[in-house]
Amino acid sequence: MTRPTLPATLLAAALIAVPMLSLPALAQDAAQDAAQDGAQAATAQTAEGADQVVATVDGQDITLGQMIVMKQSIQDPAMAELPDQALWDMMLDQLIRQTAVAASAEETAGVRAQMELQRRNIMAAAAVSQIAGAEPAEEELQARYDQLFAEAGNATEYNAAHILVETEEKATELKAELDGGADFGDVAEANSTGPSGPNRGDLGWFTADQMVPPFAEAVAAMEPGGVSDPVQTDFGWHIIQLNETRLREAPPLAEVRDEISQMVLREKVEAEIARLVEAAEIQKTEGVDPAALSDIDLLEAN
Repeated sequence: MTRPTLPATLLAAALIAVPMLSLPALAQDAAQDAAQDGAQAATAQTAEGADQVVATVDGQDITLGQMIVMKQSIQDPAMAELPDQALWDMMLDQLIRQTAVAASAEETAGVRAQMELQRRNIMAAAAVSQIAGAEPAEEELQARYDQLFAEAGNATEYNAAHILVETEEKATELKAELDGGADFGDVAEANSTGPSGPNRGDLGWFTADQMVPPFAEAVAAMEPGGVSDPVQTDFGWHIIQLNETRLREAPPLAEVRDEISQMVLREKVEAEIARLVEAAEIQKTEGVDPAALSDIDLLEAN
């Protein structure tokens, strides 16, 4: 409890009555009292924690925890920057109004369903946060990195172009033109039906696993500078020109640490969710008509 400010005359009288107590000592004493009062209040607040009741409305408690959660949900930066007391008063007034109005509502089947769905959603989100709360250990990150990039140094990337047509006959005709000295890019631009046609058939850099198997197998068997015979895939018939190859280098762990950390956490969460579902005793009610999903009148029942 902070001492009230004394008028100058009373302060002077106090100093005369207590000659050994100087002005700095008075200030220090007041500060100590305030600290003690604050410590006692903090101790009481800590003891009750988030369950501390800050107001009641017709016997319904409003707690400190509800106030804290409400503050966390504030989206307006201007409100978030209000002084603590102003923000406290505003939020408490809103919660009092909300509580008074909520008490007048009729609890229907729809209201109960929404409340239960919201409760489960909050609990599920809390569970996921707890599972993902701990940062992955360095060993976990290294193991996942090794798993992802162990063979990266041996992965070949290809730079190629292709001509895509609908029939083998057309592909054979165009291959003959290329064998006769026609420019691959010119032939692709004039004939290819694929999206790379306007770009002279250029596919850029890719790895074998990014292409359908027949295409990937044909490219892997080629030498840079070569042009393939017609290759059939589900997209049509291709003539492929391999420009060059290179070995893909794995990025250093430090460069991809955040992505791998998120991956490890996601895998942990997914594994724990699968474990919990597997361990749960689940019974599905048979015979419920799926058409009942559209019967919103059911939500009006008490």
